[in-house]
Amino acid sequence: MDLNLWVCGRRGHLTYAPVEDDLRARLHAETALGAAWRCLRCGDFVLGEPRMAGPAADAPLVPRGRALRDAIILRLLALERFTKGLLVLAAGYGVIQFRDSRDAIQRAFHEDIPLLKPFTDKIGWNLENSTIVETIRRVVEARSDTLLWVAIALIVYGVLQLVEGTGLWLLKRWGEYFALIATSLGLPIEIYELTERITWFRIAALVINVAAVVYLLVAKRLFGVRGGHAAYEAERHEMSLLEVEHAAARQTADERTSVAAG
Repeated sequence: MDLNLWVCGRRGHLTYAPVEDDLRARLHAETALGAAWRCLRCGDFVLGEPRMAGPAADAPLVPRGRALRDAIILRLLALERFTKGLLVLAAGYGVIQFRDSRDAIQRAFHEDIPLLKPFTDKIGWNLENSTIVETIRRVVEARSDTLLWVAIALIVYGVLQLVEGTGLWLLKRWGEYFALIATSLGLPIEIYELTERITWFRIAALVINVAAVVYLLVAKRLFGVRGGHAAYEAERHEMSLLEVEHAAARQTADERTSVAAG
Protein backbone atom coordinates (compact mmCIF):
# COMPACT_ATOMS: atom_id res chain seq x y z
CA MET A 1 0.00 0.00 0.00
CA ASP A 2 1.23 3.49 -0.88
CA LEU A 3 1.21 5.32 2.47
CA ASN A 4 1.45 8.69 0.72
CA LEU A 5 -1.80 8.07 -1.19
CA TRP A 6 -3.44 6.56 1.89
CA VAL A 7 -2.79 9.70 3.96
CA CYS A 8 -3.84 11.96 1.10
CA GLY A 9 -7.06 9.95 0.84
CA ARG A 10 -7.78 10.57 4.53
CA ARG A 11 -6.57 14.16 4.89
CA GLY A 12 -6.68 15.47 1.35
CA HIS A 13 -3.86 16.49 -0.98
CA LEU A 14 -1.44 19.24 0.04
CA THR A 15 -0.70 21.45 -2.95
CA TYR A 16 1.63 24.45 -2.82
CA ALA A 17 2.24 27.26 -5.31
CA PRO A 18 5.78 28.67 -4.98
CA VAL A 19 6.44 32.22 -6.13
CA GLU A 20 9.62 31.17 -7.95
CA ASP A 21 8.79 30.84 -11.66
CA ASP A 22 10.91 27.75 -12.33
CA LEU A 23 9.43 25.79 -9.42
CA ARG A 24 5.94 27.08 -10.12
CA ALA A 25 6.16 25.71 -13.65
CA ARG A 26 7.22 22.28 -12.38
CA LEU A 27 4.40 22.05 -9.84
CA HIS A 28 1.68 23.44 -12.12
CA ALA A 29 -0.08 22.03 -15.18
CA GLU A 30 -2.92 23.20 -17.40
CA THR A 31 -5.49 20.57 -18.33
CA ALA A 32 -8.76 20.52 -20.28
CA LEU A 33 -10.57 20.69 -16.94
CA GLY A 34 -8.51 23.58 -15.58
CA ALA A 35 -5.36 24.21 -13.59
CA ALA A 36 -3.79 21.35 -11.60
CA TRP A 37 -1.13 21.48 -8.91
CA ARG A 38 1.21 18.76 -7.78
CA CYS A 39 0.67 17.35 -4.26
CA LEU A 40 3.74 17.68 -2.07
CA ARG A 41 2.97 14.36 -0.37
CA CYS A 42 1.99 11.86 -3.08
CA GLY A 43 3.24 13.72 -6.18
CA ASP A 44 -0.05 13.50 -8.10
CA PHE A 45 -1.48 16.53 -9.91
CA VAL A 46 -4.74 17.72 -8.34
CA LEU A 47 -7.32 19.92 -10.06
CA GLY A 48 -8.19 23.22 -8.44
CA GLU A 49 -6.46 26.08 -6.68
CA PRO A 50 -3.42 25.28 -4.48
CA ARG A 51 -4.08 24.96 -0.76
CA MET A 52 -1.04 27.08 0.10
CA ALA A 53 1.27 29.53 -1.65
CA GLY A 54 4.45 31.49 -0.95
CA PRO A 55 8.23 31.32 -1.25
CA ALA A 56 9.75 27.87 -1.62
CA ALA A 57 11.64 28.36 1.64
CA ASP A 58 8.32 28.69 3.50
CA ALA A 59 6.79 25.52 2.04
CA PRO A 60 5.74 22.96 4.68
CA LEU A 61 7.94 19.94 5.19
CA VAL A 62 5.42 17.22 4.43
CA PRO A 63 6.22 13.74 5.77
CA ARG A 64 6.32 11.39 2.79
CA GLY A 65 7.87 8.03 2.01
CA ARG A 66 10.09 6.84 4.84
CA ALA A 67 9.38 9.97 6.90
CA LEU A 68 5.66 9.19 6.70
CA ARG A 69 6.27 5.59 7.74
CA ASP A 70 8.33 6.83 10.70
CA ALA A 71 5.51 9.18 11.71
CA ILE A 72 3.03 6.29 11.70
CA ILE A 73 5.36 4.15 13.85
CA LEU A 74 5.80 6.98 16.37
CA ARG A 75 2.06 7.47 16.63
CA LEU A 76 1.51 3.75 17.18
CA LEU A 77 4.02 3.98 20.04
CA ALA A 78 2.14 7.03 21.29
CA LEU A 79 -1.13 5.08 21.36
CA GLU A 80 0.58 2.34 23.38
CA ARG A 81 1.86 4.96 25.84
CA PHE A 82 -1.57 6.60 26.11
CA THR A 83 -3.18 3.24 26.84
CA LYS A 84 -0.59 2.32 29.45
CA GLY A 85 -0.78 5.77 31.05
CA LEU A 86 -4.57 5.63 31.41
CA LEU A 87 -4.43 2.11 32.87
CA VAL A 88 -1.76 3.12 35.39
CA LEU A 89 -3.73 6.23 36.39
CA ALA A 90 -6.80 4.04 36.87
CA ALA A 91 -4.72 1.72 39.07
CA GLY A 92 -3.51 4.69 41.12
CA TYR A 93 -7.08 5.88 41.57
CA GLY A 94 -8.08 2.35 42.59
CA VAL A 95 -5.36 2.25 45.25
CA ILE A 96 -6.60 5.56 46.67
CA GLN A 97 -10.17 4.26 46.78
CA PHE A 98 -8.97 1.03 48.38
CA ARG A 99 -6.99 3.01 50.97
CA ASP A 100 -10.15 4.88 52.01
CA SER A 101 -12.10 1.62 52.56
CA ARG A 102 -9.15 -0.54 53.60
CA ASP A 103 -10.58 -1.66 56.96
CA ALA A 104 -13.81 -3.00 55.42
CA ILE A 105 -11.89 -4.87 52.70
CA GLN A 106 -9.51 -6.36 55.29
CA ARG A 107 -12.44 -7.71 57.30
CA ALA A 108 -14.05 -9.15 54.17
CA PHE A 109 -10.78 -10.80 53.13
CA HIS A 110 -10.11 -12.45 56.48
CA GLU A 111 -13.74 -13.54 56.89
CA ASP A 112 -14.58 -14.70 53.35
CA ILE A 113 -11.34 -16.36 52.16
CA PRO A 114 -11.54 -19.19 54.74
CA LEU A 115 -15.07 -19.98 53.52
CA LEU A 116 -13.59 -20.98 50.15
CA LYS A 117 -11.25 -23.59 51.63
CA PRO A 118 -13.67 -26.58 51.48
CA PHE A 119 -14.27 -25.91 47.77
CA THR A 120 -10.58 -25.38 46.92
CA ASP A 121 -9.66 -28.59 48.78
CA LYS A 122 -12.02 -30.56 46.53
CA ILE A 123 -10.48 -29.21 43.34
CA GLY A 124 -6.94 -29.68 44.68
CA TRP A 125 -6.02 -26.00 45.03
CA ASN A 126 -3.87 -25.21 48.07
CA LEU A 127 -5.49 -21.96 49.15
CA GLU A 128 -3.00 -21.26 51.94
CA ASN A 129 0.03 -21.36 49.64
CA SER A 130 -1.64 -19.66 46.66
CA THR A 131 0.41 -16.88 45.08
CA ILE A 132 -2.76 -14.95 44.24
CA VAL A 133 -4.07 -15.12 47.79
CA GLU A 134 -0.66 -14.18 49.20
CA THR A 135 -0.47 -11.15 46.92
CA ILE A 136 -3.96 -10.03 47.95
CA ARG A 137 -3.04 -10.54 51.62
CA ARG A 138 0.05 -8.33 51.28
CA VAL A 139 -1.98 -5.59 49.65
CA VAL A 140 -4.83 -5.55 52.17
CA GLU A 141 -2.40 -5.72 55.11
CA ALA A 142 -0.15 -2.96 53.80
CA ARG A 143 0.16 0.19 55.85
CA SER A 144 -1.93 3.19 54.87
CA ASP A 145 1.21 5.29 54.28
CA THR A 146 2.64 2.59 52.01
CA LEU A 147 -0.53 2.54 49.92
CA LEU A 148 -0.42 6.33 49.64
CA TRP A 149 3.12 6.24 48.26
CA VAL A 150 2.15 3.44 45.88
CA ALA A 151 -0.77 5.54 44.61
CA ILE A 152 1.48 8.61 44.18
CA ALA A 153 4.06 6.55 42.28
CA LEU A 154 1.40 5.12 39.98
CA ILE A 155 -0.09 8.55 39.27
CA VAL A 156 3.32 10.08 38.53
CA TYR A 157 4.21 7.18 36.25
CA GLY A 158 0.87 7.43 34.47
CA VAL A 159 1.31 11.17 33.88
CA LEU A 160 4.82 10.57 32.50
CA GLN A 161 3.40 8.00 30.09
CA LEU A 162 0.81 10.51 28.87
CA VAL A 163 3.49 13.22 28.44
CA GLU A 164 5.64 10.76 26.49
CA GLY A 165 2.68 9.77 24.33
CA THR A 166 1.85 13.42 23.64
CA GLY A 167 5.40 14.17 22.47
CA LEU A 168 5.41 11.13 20.19
CA TRP A 169 1.96 11.85 18.77
CA LEU A 170 2.93 15.44 17.94
CA LEU A 171 6.18 14.13 16.35
CA LYS A 172 8.27 16.43 18.55
CA ARG A 173 12.00 15.95 18.92
CA TRP A 174 11.75 16.28 22.72
CA GLY A 175 9.13 13.53 22.71
CA GLU A 176 11.55 11.18 20.98
CA TYR A 177 14.28 11.93 23.54
CA PHE A 178 11.78 11.58 26.39
CA ALA A 179 10.57 8.23 25.06
CA LEU A 180 14.12 6.93 24.56
CA ILE A 181 15.26 7.85 28.08
CA ALA A 182 12.07 6.67 29.80
CA THR A 183 11.98 3.36 27.93
CA SER A 184 15.71 2.73 28.53
CA LEU A 185 15.31 3.30 32.28
CA GLY A 186 12.55 0.70 32.38
CA LEU A 187 14.55 -2.05 30.63
CA PRO A 188 16.54 -3.16 33.73
CA ILE A 189 13.28 -3.59 35.64
CA GLU A 190 11.77 -5.70 32.86
CA ILE A 191 14.90 -7.85 32.68
CA TYR A 192 14.82 -8.33 36.47
CA GLU A 193 11.15 -9.38 36.28
CA LEU A 194 12.12 -12.06 33.75
CA THR A 195 14.69 -13.46 36.18
CA GLU A 196 11.89 -13.91 38.71
CA ARG A 197 9.34 -15.39 36.34
CA ILE A 198 9.28 -15.84 32.57
CA THR A 199 5.96 -15.19 30.84
CA TRP A 200 5.09 -14.53 27.22
CA PHE A 201 3.66 -11.12 28.18
CA ARG A 202 6.91 -10.05 29.86
CA ILE A 203 9.00 -11.33 26.95
CA ALA A 204 6.81 -9.48 24.43
CA ALA A 205 6.97 -6.25 26.47
CA LEU A 206 10.77 -6.45 26.67
CA VAL A 207 11.14 -7.14 22.94
CA ILE A 208 8.84 -4.23 22.03
CA ASN A 209 10.66 -1.79 24.29
CA VAL A 210 14.13 -2.88 23.12
CA ALA A 211 12.98 -2.48 19.51
CA ALA A 212 11.58 0.97 20.35
CA VAL A 213 14.89 2.07 21.91
CA VAL A 214 16.94 0.85 18.94
CA TYR A 215 14.50 2.41 16.46
CA LEU A 216 14.47 5.81 18.18
CA LEU A 217 18.23 5.87 18.63
CA VAL A 218 19.14 4.85 15.07
CA ALA A 219 16.24 5.97 12.84
CA LYS A 220 15.71 9.32 14.59
CA ARG A 221 19.47 9.96 15.02
CA LEU A 222 19.24 10.80 18.73
CA PHE A 223 22.29 11.68 20.88
CA GLY A 224 24.47 12.30 17.83
CA VAL A 225 23.96 8.86 16.28
CA ARG A 226 24.35 8.87 12.46
CA GLY A 227 25.08 12.58 12.34
CA GLY A 228 22.61 13.64 15.01
CA HIS A 229 20.11 16.48 14.70
CA ALA A 230 21.82 18.21 11.76
CA ALA A 231 21.73 15.05 9.64
CA TYR A 232 18.12 14.41 10.71
CA GLU A 233 16.98 17.88 9.57
CA ALA A 234 18.94 17.57 6.33
CA GLU A 235 17.22 14.24 5.63
CA ARG A 236 13.80 15.79 6.26
CA HIS A 237 14.50 18.56 3.77
CA GLU A 238 15.81 16.13 1.19
CA MET A 239 12.61 14.10 1.43
CA SER A 240 10.41 17.12 0.72
CA LEU A 241 9.07 16.95 -2.83
CA LEU A 242 9.46 20.69 -3.22
CA GLU A 243 13.14 20.43 -2.26
CA VAL A 244 13.54 17.66 -4.85
CA GLU A 245 11.90 19.84 -7.48
CA HIS A 246 14.13 22.76 -6.49
CA ALA A 247 17.25 20.59 -6.85
CA ALA A 248 16.03 19.36 -10.25
CA ALA A 249 15.48 22.95 -11.38
CA ARG A 250 19.02 23.93 -10.32
CA GLN A 251 20.47 20.88 -12.10
CA THR A 252 18.59 21.74 -15.31
CA ALA A 253 19.83 25.32 -15.13
CA ASP A 254 23.43 24.13 -14.61
CA GLU A 255 23.14 21.78 -17.60
CA ARG A 256 21.84 24.57 -19.81
CA THR A 257 24.69 26.81 -18.70
CA SER A 258 27.24 24.10 -19.52
CA VAL A 259 25.71 23.53 -22.98
CA ALA A 260 25.72 27.25 -23.73
CA ALA A 261 29.32 27.61 -22.61
CA GLY A 262 30.33 24.60 -24.73
